[in-house]
Amino acid sequence: MRHRPRRGDRLTGGDTQTFFGSRAAAWEEKFPDDGPRFERAVAELGVRTGDAVLDAACGTGRALPVLRAATGRAGLLVGLDLTAEMLAEAQRRGRGELAHLVRGDVTGLPFGARSFDVLFASGLVSHLPDPEAGVRELARVAADGARLGLFHPVGRAALARRHGRELTPDDVRSEPRIRELLTGTGWRVTEVDDAEDRWLVVAVRREGA
Repeated sequence: MRHRPRRGDRLTGGDTQTFFGSRAAAWEEKFPDDGPRFERAVAELGVRTGDAVLDAACGTGRALPVLRAATGRAGLLVGLDLTAEMLAEAQRRGRGELAHLVRGDVTGLPFGARSFDVLFASGLVSHLPDPEAGVRELARVAADGARLGLFHPVGRAALARRHGRELTPDDVRSEPRIRELLTGTGWRVTEVDDAEDRWLVVAVRREGA
């Protein structure tokens, strides 16, 4: 029998596509109240008109309308996801008209160095088999001074309760671990907000790192 990953497990690329692919069509209906939390998180990243923005692991593209409103038509907006079904759902919802939708792996991004001014990633780090490789690759494609937002529309404690699990010190999203991870891969952490209704980490790409 194939192992069914639990939320919070580290997934392989194949597991990720299986897990999210089967849920893509109903994903947004399952979490109907997340929209304002995405809007608030994007607003705190300070996206400016004309910025080049990457939504890494964009899923069905819930953040893309908010990001496009912030960049304006002058900005470059790319939504990347590993799972074809998620991107197909984003297309069905018209988000391909707002952004370039690209299928790809965060640990091997198909973009040149220093390509983006802002990077946004919702629900990403806890699903990466190698979180360090993922955030290092995000740093590679980030311009000096670029802003990174790592986000989840529910806090760690609330998510653990929802799934009947205990918080553990080795959780990559714990403040000590995420600070260490980002600092070691070229980022300067400016905010960690692990509230009941969201988890948001904001970091800035260090110049020359």
